[in-house]
Amino acid sequence: MSGTGRDVPGQPGQPGGAARPVRVVVVDDHHMFRTGVRSELAAATAAVTVVAEAADVDTAVAAVERERPAVVLLDVHLPGGGGVEVIRRTQTTAPGTRFLALSVSDAAEDVIGTIRGGARGYVTKTISGAELVDAVGRVADGDAVFSPRLAGFVLDAFAGAIQVAEVDSDLDRLSEREREVMRLIARGYAYKEVAKELFISVKTVETHMSSVLRKLQLSSRHELTRWASDRRLL
Repeated sequence: MSGTGRDVPGQPGQPGGAARPVRVVVVDDHHMFRTGVRSELAAATAAVTVVAEAADVDTAVAAVERERPAVVLLDVHLPGGGGVEVIRRTQTTAPGTRFLALSVSDAAEDVIGTIRGGARGYVTKTISGAELVDAVGRVADGDAVFSPRLAGFVLDAFAGAIQVAEVDSDLDRLSEREREVMRLIARGYAYKEVAKELFISVKTVETHMSSVLRKLQLSSRHELTRWASDRRLL
């Protein structure tokens, strides 16, 4: 894979004008995905280097505080409290670090909540290696970076088109896993497809779905789809 054709700044220059690589920590609870990101970045350019990986909130906080990276590639849903918790806990201990959400989720509440939590950008895992390198460099420079569709969520939230307070209040009733099940079911996934996507059993999907409907005071997946659509969560 070739690079993006631009230098990736974000670190002080070395003698002779050469720029040091942007130091990155990759945070995701799936080992294979972290390995893939590291390989993609290494193949795309030498201007970005992965200095550490982490799989949950506590190990992510420790890695960020130890390495003081320029950028953290941060999954939204993590064991131990989620990506926003990592940002919150390192705001004072690693003030120069910037966060770029890299998530499978393209739901409005995840995008808005993560940006409100302090991330400088949000891209989905469909991004190419070259595009990711470019996004890392831009975030290291202080820019805000979004996948095109996701930028609209942020603009709509500021414009008042998405009622963020209402969305947050409703979703606060659901656990992290229940939110994942809710989004997939609302998008029309069958229970078996949800189970495969989330690496859980069909019985567990059924249990989470019953809990979601009860907490949101809905009676069917049709009502759930309409509820999610009204709140721009699909």
